[in-house]
Amino acid sequence: MSKEKYTIDFTKVNYYLEMHGVIWHALEFPDYYGCNWDAFWDCLTDMYGDPIHIEIIGLDVIERKFGDAAKKMIEILRRFKHFGNDRFSDSIKIEIVSGNTRVSLR
Repeated sequence: MSKEKYTIDFTKVNYYLEMHGVIWHALEFPDYYGCNWDAFWDCLTDMYGDPIHIEIIGLDVIERKFGDAAKKMIEILRRFKHFGNDRFSDSIKIEIVSGNTRVSLR
């Protein structure tokens, strides 16, 4: 069963593994989450089936500190939203929040 909204808040992240820890806890991934992008994909796809709303705060922080990692995460989230010929895309909402601005991943 999924939550109404998952909020990933990167505003206080200083280290790479801390970024994955924030993801792990925010998305309520299982204890065996491997803190890498393959594990991120695997755990995300385990969430298919229920409506999913992911809100990302502080993306600018990880873009500044770990630019390639931020790009990889967004790439995976886009692939997740459109996986399986968009079979689940209507039930997946991913938003990037910066101040009062919200941008939905398409």
